[in-house]
Amino acid sequence: MKIPTRIAFSFLFCFIILSKSNFLAKAQNTTTSVNVGVILDFDSWTGKMGLSCINMALADFYASNSHYKTRLLLSSRDSKSDVVEAAAAALDLIKNVEVQAIIGPENSMQAKFIINLGEKAQVPIVAFSITSPSLTSLQSPYFFQATQSSSSQVKAISEIVQAYGWREVVPIYINNEYGQGIIPFLIDALQEVDARVPYRSLIPPLASDDQIGEELFKLMTMQTRVFIVHMPIDLGSRLFTKAKEIGMMSEGYVWIITSGMTDSIRSIESSARDSMQGILGVKTYVPKTIELENFTLRWKKKFHQDNLNIMDVELNVKGLWAYDAASALARAVEKAGTTNFGFENTTGSSNLTDLGAMGVSLNGPKLCQALLDTKFSGLAGKFSLQNGQLQSSTFQIINVNGNGERGVAFWTPENGLIRELNSTNKSMYSTFRSNLGPIIWPGDSSSIPKGWEIPKNGKKLKVGVPVKDGFFEFVQVEHDASTNTTNVQGYSIDIFNAVMKALPYNVDYEFIPFAKPNGESAGTYNDMVYQVYLRNFDAVAGDTTIIANRTNYIDFTLPYTESGVTMVVPIKDQRKNAWVFLKPLTWDLWITIGLFFVFIGFVVWVLEHRVNEEFRGPPSHEIGTSLWFSFSTMVFAQKEALLSNLARFVVIIWVFVVLILTQSYTASLTSLLTVQQLQPTVTDINQLIKNGEYVGYQEGSFVLGILQEMKFDPSKLRTYKSVEECDDLFSKGSANGGISAAFDDIPCMKSLLSQYCSKYTMVQSIYKNDGYGFVFPKGSPFVSDVSWAVLNVTEGKQMKEIEKKWLGDQSDCPSSNTQVSSGSLSLESFWGLFLIAGIASLSALIISFSMFLYKERLQIWIRFDSKNSIWRRICHALRIFDNKDLSSYTFKNKALKDKDDINCVHEIGASDASPSTNCPTSP
Repeated sequence: MKIPTRIAFSFLFCFIILSKSNFLAKAQNTTTSVNVGVILDFDSWTGKMGLSCINMALADFYASNSHYKTRLLLSSRDSKSDVVEAAAAALDLIKNVEVQAIIGPENSMQAKFIINLGEKAQVPIVAFSITSPSLTSLQSPYFFQATQSSSSQVKAISEIVQAYGWREVVPIYINNEYGQGIIPFLIDALQEVDARVPYRSLIPPLASDDQIGEELFKLMTMQTRVFIVHMPIDLGSRLFTKAKEIGMMSEGYVWIITSGMTDSIRSIESSARDSMQGILGVKTYVPKTIELENFTLRWKKKFHQDNLNIMDVELNVKGLWAYDAASALARAVEKAGTTNFGFENTTGSSNLTDLGAMGVSLNGPKLCQALLDTKFSGLAGKFSLQNGQLQSSTFQIINVNGNGERGVAFWTPENGLIRELNSTNKSMYSTFRSNLGPIIWPGDSSSIPKGWEIPKNGKKLKVGVPVKDGFFEFVQVEHDASTNTTNVQGYSIDIFNAVMKALPYNVDYEFIPFAKPNGESAGTYNDMVYQVYLRNFDAVAGDTTIIANRTNYIDFTLPYTESGVTMVVPIKDQRKNAWVFLKPLTWDLWITIGLFFVFIGFVVWVLEHRVNEEFRGPPSHEIGTSLWFSFSTMVFAQKEALLSNLARFVVIIWVFVVLILTQSYTASLTSLLTVQQLQPTVTDINQLIKNGEYVGYQEGSFVLGILQEMKFDPSKLRTYKSVEECDDLFSKGSANGGISAAFDDIPCMKSLLSQYCSKYTMVQSIYKNDGYGFVFPKGSPFVSDVSWAVLNVTEGKQMKEIEKKWLGDQSDCPSSNTQVSSGSLSLESFWGLFLIAGIASLSALIISFSMFLYKERLQIWIRFDSKNSIWRRICHALRIFDNKDLSSYTFKNKALKDKDDINCVHEIGASDASPSTNCPTSP
């Protein structure tokens, strides 16, 4: 029983195996093969690695997706690093093999023609190693760049430059499509962070070591020490080897390499890597995953089996992009379906390169759309094509040290420079240096390079200085014919020398006069400044004003003088004036005092007229008496006795006011006559223009443009070259061929006042500028350092010593504020006194008038006919007011006295009859 049972089981097992094999064979026959071309350089590292990764990607993909109905069938072609070979291979694949897509080519030079072929035949071209952004300008819907564009890293590079404050950068790149594609994007990014590119270094693709060395020697003669290298790894390795050989990998240099080299830095030979110590690199960041680790181990094993003679292989990001590109294409082909994989042929031809006989893929448009819709997590990260371009992600900033590289920071489009990717503070975009880890720079230095140096080749800075006919206090150029030497000195020159000495490093320079061969000035200040832009001068030291239009093509340091354009006019002594006694008080105060004297006189007359004989009489007598009484209070010499208490009250208030006014007037007049009072002859520019006065400005100065903008008549403008010539024009006066005012920079006007401070004064600033500064080329790294030194010098004692040496000691000169200020007393200082006097006077008038109306009410209101008009009533009241108030104490007392005198007369007449009398004897 056992034997037949075993035989039965054996037959059953064989039947199951045969049935499974038959089923698998049938399943295999249901899949559709899709032709896909691959164009790579089989001898290059990228080609070998890419082809290996593509094959493994398809094997892995279909192993995990065995139910898919499509299978990619690869047809590989060797481009042999030749553009023509790559184009012929593409034409062959499209025309003869009728591939549905092409993976490759390897570089951008080969890609242009192939992209055009793909668009013509509607065959997608999927590139995994082309990073040049120039191909995006073709705008072909059938080209897919399954790799990050090299332009995506320029932002990271520029922010490294910004973080360390470097102002000049020189790109060194290969002179082909790959190298030139990134440069426009790189320069734009550097300009955004105020970094300048003074020079571009192009290295030919087939450059010899001597050619590379010659270009590097040229860079050594320049100031810039920050270099950005963008070239293939083989040429880059030779470049750094040569740079180390000639001493350009020493302290002070900065080298930044792009991802094209950094991504493959581990595959560089150790001898070349030793010459790259201290460089910074921007590397495409690939997240570490278990899938990536497993694939790396499997790939190394598989690659060694296929290439036994290649040792020490390293998988880089281009291999991962090749893997993801093949996986994406397999997904897209499956999504596009199994129909219409054919070509629509045109007129046939047996010629392999007959472009007219090339067919058009029927499935091309659907496959393109399927590629754009394909999204998944690949080995290199998230795979998503937008507008045919793999979206940029994170970059890692590395520092090459020893036998490898060390990460110092990361850069992301969302957060900029960050120290760690898992940082909790990701809310702000950062470009701070503190977010970068410690860096070992070339020369094994930990000190941050300043990014530029003075070349050690004996070359001195050529510093231009103006040649002037006057104002030698600022710059004076003297040529000694016997020794054929030029001596330059002056206020601006001494400050420049002090500033250069204050720099933390030594700078050799020489002054070169901006002059013609005969020694005369070679042009205006604008012409001299423009020579810096033309690189004829490295800098300009002199009395050069900082104005906006000059900063369009050069840079100024911080100013070392006061800023602004001012007006200077002659001054006169106010004591030498016949009407100086009127100066203590302003005209409004004089008029107010006069009106109040008349008003007080009127008030006293009204209050005293009815009760005081001295204020009665003819109208001329009454007016004279009233005014005399009022004005005599100035010297307190009034002789008229006041009988009314109200009048006495008013006069007491007024005498107090007069006392304060006279004392103030006396003090002010004393000051005017004993202290020198210097006043400008002109204070208003508009008055100069209105009167047609002549004004002056320094010859060749930018002030001419300002005067023309202020609508000065050009025929009324005169020039001067020196302080002495300006003084001569002032002495003549505007009517005699001279000027009434001069306009110039404040430092120049201070020079004038230092010699003639008793004759002229600065009245007002007419134009605001930044003063004098030193000139350097646009973007020069000297600007920030020299500006720092300018601050140190101007804030120290040395600045005062230089000013005293060249501009003199102006402490004895009266300040312009004292000269133009007025010493006159105004109504604003005394209106309170006048208010008190006015209220007191009006109050006395109201009280007096009220008492008069009440006392004379019978005469005015009752006995007077009520049918008469108001005017007649007023006239009647005035006639009553003009009469004496006989009921007043004054006239009552006088009546009694007169009566006593009459009685005495009678008594004297009767004295003859009776000797006993009380009357005094007649004389």
